[in-house]
Amino acid sequence: MEPFKNAFNENLIKNMANVFSLNWSSFNKKGFIEDAKNNFKNLELKERSNQITEAMKTHLPSDFSQTAEILFSSLGAEINDDKIIRDSDKSGLAGWAIMPMCEYVGLYGWNHFTISMNLFKEMTKRFTCEFGIRTFILKDPTKTLKVINRWSKDKNKHVRRLASEGIRPRLPWAMKLEPFINNPQPIIKILEILKDDPEEYVRRSVANNLNDISKDHPEEIITLSKKWIENASHDRQRLLKHACRSLIKAGDKKILKIFGYKEAKLKDIKLSLKAKNLKMGDALEFKLSMNSGSTKKQSLLIDYVIHHKKKNGSNTPKVFKWTSKILVSKNRLEIEKKHPFKVISTRTYYGGKHRIDIMINGNTVASSEFNLTIPT
Repeated sequence: MEPFKNAFNENLIKNMANVFSLNWSSFNKKGFIEDAKNNFKNLELKERSNQITEAMKTHLPSDFSQTAEILFSSLGAEINDDKIIRDSDKSGLAGWAIMPMCEYVGLYGWNHFTISMNLFKEMTKRFTCEFGIRTFILKDPTKTLKVINRWSKDKNKHVRRLASEGIRPRLPWAMKLEPFINNPQPIIKILEILKDDPEEYVRRSVANNLNDISKDHPEEIITLSKKWIENASHDRQRLLKHACRSLIKAGDKKILKIFGYKEAKLKDIKLSLKAKNLKMGDALEFKLSMNSGSTKKQSLLIDYVIHHKKKNGSNTPKVFKWTSKILVSKNRLEIEKKHPFKVISTRTYYGGKHRIDIMINGNTVASSEFNLTIPT
């Protein structure tokens, strides 16, 4: 699979140079291309984008208002309804080329606020400006949020999505928005407007934003969920479950109760492992069985926790989603699962004793130990 960073490549840079030169006769195409692609193979995705932004700074006019006109004129067709990202072409720029352009506006456009906000709005229709606009939010949250509030009611779904995605407190790959990490109320007001948006694309952003907030203000999201779940449509229920996924995964009893997962009444719970001695490359195969201990049907949210061995000898837990089941009175439930142990870039495995816990509706109901051997 081609590395994600290769979305920024020499062809993209040349395309940007060609389009800029069509809209400004004095543009130094050769100089821009050389500066933008310098040492590209050793740069990661965000570093490549930043280098293109710096090349824009060097080779576009120092007068921001003049550069803004060039950028407006360089924009290609808007994203089609059936595509999240479209490519640039001879007629104008779209897709990944927009990312360094948004960053440019974020860095150098503050003194031309209205022009810059209009640029953000138009560019997000061709890609997204969730990174570049964060500079404006941090400079003056109140002033910027006034405009973003209007965007939350815009007819274009990509603009409405930016109204949520751009204000996420902990957006991946982006600078944190500390003011909203400390006090999320200003952005919750905007999410209130968007919670029943007709586009799932927008609602998913709202859910991700709320999940960000839950990491710092869990009680705020619990209270909000209680309010929003009342008479909620199917779409809003889906939004809330996705928004509360970190709290659900952590087994938060309050949030589980909101979604109908009460403390389960179970008996004869048994967890069995097919093998207790594994080596890297094997899968932990386990089976869970139980009987109902209730006279009523029960909603069960079943997860499992692997306690991985750390370098210092201690263990650290990682929760994995498993399944949800309805257990009818007097019935028996049996389910099986395979959990692979394979080399991945996001985790370093260490040999030794590990543990698996089974969590049902936030409570640990069964545990078992196993050994993992790492080949030398």
